[in-house]
Amino acid sequence: QAQLVESGGRLVQAGGSLRLSCAASGRSFSRDTMGWFRQAPGKEREFVAAIGSTGSTTYYADSVKGRFTISRDNAKNTVYLQMNSLKPEDTAVYYCAAKFYPYPGRGDGTKAPWYDIWGQGTQVTVSS
Repeated sequence: QAQLVESGGRLVQAGGSLRLSCAASGRSFSRDTMGWFRQAPGKEREFVAAIGSTGSTTYYADSVKGRFTISRDNAKNTVYLQMNSLKPEDTAVYYCAAKFYPYPGRGDGTKAPWYDIWGQGTQVTVSS
């Protein structure tokens, strides 16, 4: 059974840093596109970052560009989100997601419905 499990979310002070991890199991995710999304109370789920299978292609939402870095370690079946210079508006539940290879066609990795499987989420709270 393919599964994604996030970890690393906690309360952190504004300006601080945090690294989230997403551990995959049940299959190899080495050829899959991986993404991070977040959802704040009363808001819809929004795109944060995505990374291609080899790590050579990355995409970021404008709101996190220059502060967040997505990376992956295919040997460990793990994807990471390094978050620096955190702001109170970054407070949300963060979810990782995977799009299985092979893909049926061209898709948009910034859109949540494109992904095949999701983790349970991890809470990140940034205090001012």
